[in-house]
Amino acid sequence: MSEKVDGLRLDKWLCHARVFKTRGLAAARIEGGGIRVNGQPCRKPGRAVRPGDRLTVSAHGDVRAMTVLALGERRGPPAEAQALYRDDSPPEVGEGS
Repeated sequence: MSEKVDGLRLDKWLCHARVFKTRGLAAARIEGGGIRVNGQPCRKPGRAVRPGDRLTVSAHGDVRAMTVLALGERRGPPAEAQALYRDDSPPEVGEGS
């Protein structure tokens, strides 16, 4: 078994990165078509993601673009979760600026 396993299931990663509260919610959103991986629609929660992959997540009434930086071992505190990705979403324009 010398297969290279350098990825993590998309649903697990989304949970580790605290994009969704549970892996089940992440899996449901993936199956519902709200996630793109490297620009391609993904409906498989078991799809492996790796550092460098670009995700587009449509959830919670918002669309977020992010780049996977690390895979993570667990669903840790928010500071640990934020180190797993870079937020590539454009900054929101303020009403008064």
